[in-house]
Amino acid sequence: MNSSELIDDIRKFCIENQNAENASKSKRYFKEAPDSYGLTQPQMNEKAKQLLREKAITLQTVLEAVPELFNSAKYEEVTLGLLLVNGFEKQYTKELFDKMGTWFSYSIYNWAHADTLGMFILPKFFKYKIIEDKDFKSWLKSKYKFQRRCVPVTIIKTIKTRDNFQSLFKFLEQLMTDPEREVHQGMGWFLRECWKIKPAETEEFLLKWKDKAPRLIIQYATEKMGKEEKERFRRGK
Repeated sequence: MNSSELIDDIRKFCIENQNAENASKSKRYFKEAPDSYGLTQPQMNEKAKQLLREKAITLQTVLEAVPELFNSAKYEEVTLGLLLVNGFEKQYTKELFDKMGTWFSYSIYNWAHADTLGMFILPKFFKYKIIEDKDFKSWLKSKYKFQRRCVPVTIIKTIKTRDNFQSLFKFLEQLMTDPEREVHQGMGWFLRECWKIKPAETEEFLLKWKDKAPRLIIQYATEKMGKEEKERFRRGK
């Protein structure tokens, strides 16, 4: 199967399984709802597994199909492209990581696709020691909010192997004043997971920022704390 055949196969599957009711319901989960066929996540997961199981495609085939799938702006076409890339983790390279950095300029427009990258795909570059934190440095200053969000979301998957959270906090600190809500959510989520592992270190960092950071970051970061613990992180008057 070449890239054109893969694109045709994916689109045929999406059209055959489209559901207008599901497409309408899914809009509630997005601030800016993507164009959707209305497929369910299990349907997309199974289709990706089927294509990978049949071994009729290669990573190169998928990467050749990605630009057209991603440019279509159809939610499911982007999702299936990402799921297929996720199936070739043992072939990941630094060059592929750099290529992924370009996807935000024309495709990754919502939290679901950004988090598919951050929760599943990008952590594997750490797993195979292809990248280090510093390789995300340019992402922190990206003009694309979902690319910035991806950095703390990806690093969440690595924190259980970390000895030093202080260096992580320093690396990500510039996102504590980011203007975008989606980045606030990603940073708050990251800090909440850090708190579960190293509460003292994380609370010290939060106390430093409680009067300067957007409240949504603090809200997310303290979500699992008790009522009295949360009081310590209220913004000062």
